[in-house]
Amino acid sequence: MSDLANLGAEAKIKYLDGDFIIEHPGTHVTCAVTGKPILMDMLRYWSVDFQEPYIDAAASLQAEQQRQQKNS
Repeated sequence: MSDLANLGAEAKIKYLDGDFIIEHPGTHVTCAVTGKPILMDMLRYWSVDFQEPYIDAAASLQAEQQRQQKNS
């Protein structure tokens, strides 16, 4: 990841199946699990159902496991 000290505004995104729409431009979004910034060109993982981004596949899995634990 590049220099995080120079991050600009956070983007507002609508997450779709295999794509997303930028509703408000920005340099990054914040991972729903880790709270770490994700640069827009590095955004690869998100939940359409929950409209949240993840920094990597492990964070996506962790979010799903946490939801399953809450529902059991």
